[in-house]
Amino acid sequence: MAVNPEEVSKLINKVKSLEKGHRLDLSSGEDLSVAIMNLIGIEEHMFFTAQKTGQVEYLTVLQQAREMRKELMKKIVKDNKGEVWCTSKHLLAASMRLMEVGTKCLTQKKKKEAQDYFQKSFTLYNLFWGLNLGLVKDGSQALKIEIDKSPAEQPLPKKDLLGNISRIIGKILNCCRE
Repeated sequence: MAVNPEEVSKLINKVKSLEKGHRLDLSSGEDLSVAIMNLIGIEEHMFFTAQKTGQVEYLTVLQQAREMRKELMKKIVKDNKGEVWCTSKHLLAASMRLMEVGTKCLTQKKKKEAQDYFQKSFTLYNLFWGLNLGLVKDGSQALKIEIDKSPAEQPLPKKDLLGNISRIIGKILNCCRE
């Protein structure tokens, strides 16, 4: 895919204007996105529990969690064009799982590996917000993520477009602001 330098420049300028122009108070949205992550986790656990135990009643809980997740996602995911809805869901799910893997690495005293998972989790989380704040268009070159690189190969913060978006979104989102 060819990268249009003009489009990249427009995107960077839009993100920078958010960074300098005003600060977004998305603390409720951030809390809601974490709740959605947990609902996705409940869906996953109920699926696996139903399959492992053969007790289909767990699928009822899965369905209830799914309906609640869909209702809550509508409060954040306003653009339903193309694959934005599903991409948003998967960005949150992947972010959550990488965060959990990182936490498990910490308990195993693997700090460097944990940090790598945490950084990837945070990048995906910020990309979720970039997508849903209209800073990243679904399917653009900005959605290209190099997840296979080790921390040594991928210095933090990254200097590429995705890294810049993640860094700037991280600055403008502040969950501690009331």
